[in-house]
This record gives sequence, structure tokens and C-alpha cells, in this order.
Amino acid sequence: MSWDPPAPIAVRGTVALLPGRGEHAGVYQRLGSRLAVDGYAVRVLDVPPLGDDPAPVLATLAEQVEKLTADETAPVVLLGSDTGALLALALAGRVPVAGAVAAGLPVGAATEPDGWDAELDARTACPTHRSRLAEDPELRRGALAEPVPDGYRRALAGSAPRVPVLVVHGAADTVTPVAKAAAFGAGLPRARVVTVAGGRHDILNDLHHRSVAAEIVQYLERLRVAPEPADIVVVDPTSRW
Repeated sequence: MSWDPPAPIAVRGTVALLPGRGEHAGVYQRLGSRLAVDGYAVRVLDVPPLGDDPAPVLATLAEQVEKLTADETAPVVLLGSDTGALLALALAGRVPVAGAVAAGLPVGAATEPDGWDAELDARTACPTHRSRLAEDPELRRGALAEPVPDGYRRALAGSAPRVPVLVVHGAADTVTPVAKAAAFGAGLPRARVVTVAGGRHDILNDLHHRSVAAEIVQYLERLRVAPEPADIVVVDPTSRW
């Protein structure tokens, strides 16, 4: 699945999207559409089932990303949620991309939801997204209760990305505590960590999905300006609402 900017908007870059546990490309319809309106082509990668050995999974994904970098408009950026975030960071240390966005990283001590109602609550507070997930026959229920194979965390530890990384995490994420995600992001060589007030695990599709998409667009725009991205819009510290 893919989304392209509507005419006459020129393509400003390419986002390679990696879904997380239990998800499929259609879960990201509104995010893909929103990024496309801002000029970014979105391509969903075909993520293989996560076996214990990450090597073949990363090799398959690396081939897809390398094809994107050859065929699509630069800069190419990886964007992953949940286990897709781990894969995005691991790939960013192996393939020539401009950056990576890691949303809802499954790191540290995680809480596994017990049953579908608990999983839905852990995923999102957004009424629209909750309805979509509850009625989605392609969503694999119970996926968030599946442990993440340790090999993927070790693979990331062995090749931390040197490109600029945006880590986005919900402050109310019960799957991965926000402090664990923030500490993980702080350990990356070049990372900006943002937390979303009240946000849950599916932070790309949660209640404040518009604000999250806007943060991602600002990150993408900074990458277009310079390889060492700085804030474009800066809040005056003396300003008041």
C-alpha cells in the first residue's frame, strides 16, 4: 500500500513505513494520507514474520529499502511503530537512509495486555481508531501479548543508527513505560525524544495523531534543510499563551 501527494503538490521525500505487531498497512490510512498532503510519498514495507533470528528479516527489509532509495524521491526516511520501530532503527544503521522515526518502541520491561479489551485500551484512546481496530478482520488480536524476540534488540544494539532519529512515545503507554523509551532514545547518538501527553502505545494513531503527524512533518522538513537538523520554528522562551 502507498500514498502519494495529490497534484499539483511536488514530492518532497519518501517515508518507508513499518507496521508493528498484529498490524497491516491499512491501519495507517489516515497517517499516510496526511503525510502525502504535506508532500511526502509513503510506502509500506512488507515486514516478514519475526522469527528468533533477525538476520533474514533485516536482509529482506534492507532489499526493499535499497530499492526505495534508488527509485523514490530523496530523502528516504524510515518510520516504524512498535516492533516496526525496532526494525526501523536497526535498518537505519545498515542502509543509506536520511533518518528514522521510532514510535511506541517496545523496550525495557513491558506489560503484556491480558485479553482483547485490555489490548485495545493499551493501543489507543481515540474513539475512531478504537472502532476501526475493533471492526478490522485483518488485525491480529493478541499480538501485543507476544514477547519481542531478544535478537531484535541485540541487533539494534550492534548497529545503532548514526542518522538523526525522532523517538515519539505516549506518556500513558502501558506496554512500554515512557521512561524506558526516553532512556533508550537518550542513548542513541543523534536522537530527539518527544512524549505525547496522555498518549498510548499506538501513538501514530492515538487521540493526538494530528499533533504527532505534525511533529513528524517538522522532522522531515528539518532533514530536507540540513543533515544536522535544527528546529525551524522556535518558541520564544519569554512568550505566554
